[in-house]
Amino acid sequence: MLSLELIADLVEKNRAATKARVREFSLGRREFRFNSEPAIMGVVNLSAGSWYRESVCLTAESAIARGKVLAAQGAAIVDIGAESTLANAELVGAELQKSRLLPVVRELCAAGVLVSVETYQPEVTQACLAAGAHVLNLTGTERGEDMYRAVAAHQAAVIICYVQGTNVRTVGDFSLTDDPVPPMYEYFAREVERATRCGVEKILIDPGLGFYYRNLQDSGVRVRHQMTTFLNTFRLRTLGFPICHALPHAFEYFGEEVRSAEPFFAVLAALGKTDLFRTHEVPRIRAVLETMKVV
Repeated sequence: MLSLELIADLVEKNRAATKARVREFSLGRREFRFNSEPAIMGVVNLSAGSWYRESVCLTAESAIARGKVLAAQGAAIVDIGAESTLANAELVGAELQKSRLLPVVRELCAAGVLVSVETYQPEVTQACLAAGAHVLNLTGTERGEDMYRAVAAHQAAVIICYVQGTNVRTVGDFSLTDDPVPPMYEYFAREVERATRCGVEKILIDPGLGFYYRNLQDSGVRVRHQMTTFLNTFRLRTLGFPICHALPHAFEYFGEEVRSAEPFFAVLAALGKTDLFRTHEVPRIRAVLETMKVV
């Protein structure tokens, strides 16, 4: 059970890690001061397979409009994806992804919106960065160095997701441990080294709590893992790079109030010192983060 005693014990055992500082950088004309101010990433889904209906846009016009609204609501970055990460969702080839993504990327960038593109395909990565995307939200490991070099060539940023497999769509069983930090730390240390060797300077790391692994369908197991990871985020910050978290839903617990799930998890993520909050609910998360500044 989540309790004040649990949080106090976690801090006491890892006190030095609570003081870790991470790299800060600029994207476009915006400076990200992660050590003093977290940021919000809004979501636009161009795939009908994405279940969070409020984020789904099936035309370029509606996606562009939503992206502009998210930015106005307080999203520092707008993340756009053309393929759902759900295991049973339609696979979308590189050419179709590009045809959906590029008009949106170009228009939002022209409007001054910082754009992130979620993909694991090198061809999509290259095309979107060339169109002006500022961030690659990398959801795979295959041909990683090709994509890191592309990011470096465009002086963009990369979000390195924790993926146990070739890419997030090769869904299998998730290797669970009582303490999720050591295997994540090892993975991210290796990937950060690869990325920096390829010339990437702007890096965030994402523990991958929004992905749908087969053996995490048990709600109790999944939510326990998510909550534990959120509260332990500050330990991953000792790698020296900011942490991005995709806020989950816990539909089994929230039911008809599922749109309240992300704000609840945002509190735990903020306590764990998350730097970038990826959310479908930008105004609600902004309100949570503003409220937590009051104390």
